[in-house]
Amino acid sequence: MSVAKLPTDITRTDRQMADGRTIRYYDTKGQRRDAQDQRPAEAQPQIGELRYDALVGEWVAVASHRQNRIFLPPKELCPLCPTSENPGELLTEIPESDFEVVVFDNRGPSFRPPVGDFELPDALSTQTAEGQTAGKCEVICFAADHGKSLKDLAPAQVRIILEAWKDRVRELSKESYIAHIAPFENRGEEVGVTLTHPHGQIYSYPFLPPRVEKMLAAAQEHKDRTGRVLLDDVVAREIKDGDRIIARNNHWIAFVPYAARYPFEIHVAPLKPVADLAELDEAASSAFPEIALEVLNRLDGVFGIEMAYIATWHQAPVRVGRDVMRLHWQITSVRRQPGKLKYLAGSESAMGAFIMDLKPEQSATQLREVKL
Repeated sequence: MSVAKLPTDITRTDRQMADGRTIRYYDTKGQRRDAQDQRPAEAQPQIGELRYDALVGEWVAVASHRQNRIFLPPKELCPLCPTSENPGELLTEIPESDFEVVVFDNRGPSFRPPVGDFELPDALSTQTAEGQTAGKCEVICFAADHGKSLKDLAPAQVRIILEAWKDRVRELSKESYIAHIAPFENRGEEVGVTLTHPHGQIYSYPFLPPRVEKMLAAAQEHKDRTGRVLLDDVVAREIKDGDRIIARNNHWIAFVPYAARYPFEIHVAPLKPVADLAELDEAASSAFPEIALEVLNRLDGVFGIEMAYIATWHQAPVRVGRDVMRLHWQITSVRRQPGKLKYLAGSESAMGAFIMDLKPEQSATQLREVKL
């Protein structure tokens, strides 16, 4: 067991699970974390394959062990709830009977620490040999209550979640085989959620994912041409135009982007730009829960139903582009009307060319008009 102190009086306690994985508790109330994982030890899956798709110049991870992962269990079988103190009941991924926020290594990871030294192949062609899916996949449980959603949590709880994200980015960035870190949350079966407990994931890749590569190239071109940082200019335009802004405080701004790709898409950016989560200062961190809860409640308030969404932190890669890439939180929903989804079909999925049925200014107006 190891214990560390984090900002705002958060204590991180690391424990080992029965199969050797690590679980990290983030606490604010001085809790003792001494419960043992009572499950029998199981062998962890072998590392997967990394294959190069020469047609588009992208890496594909093959992790066949994930085919049998748990799928939409009932609440009484949820592996992300605390373990019950009642003998004979379900033993879950969290041995303690209660928790505030926890982060643990994924049981069926797409990426895992490599065996031996790791380097991406640099001779890229149709004959590139397969590599290892080096990296990390972690699960972050936002709360112990199975019935809650991120928008329902108290600001103090959201602050703990933010500090956990920041802590994981700091630590994972030290690993030589990790090139990019992406914390994200999926909510709703419409976007592929398989566990309904409030949680997110943190994927750490050994390469730059395709969208990150495109964003980095655009940011670098903008810097070379103008001498300025691209996201700074994007935020400046949104402030100037004004009609797509949906929320703002002294440290953050939330807006529907000018060229939104989804019926409801919200970007949340710090007004003091930083490269990644770990660089957020105390003032910005303290102000984040307020705007995060507002935008999530506005999203659910548009139609008066829970909106399926994907919320992803975009940030600079670990070792490149840190002078041109900036942190922001992107929330996208495929819901366009009650009972109607925007399907990513031929043009979007096959060609990667998005077509929007709703003007960004219209969705921004709908979000602003929600009565909180």
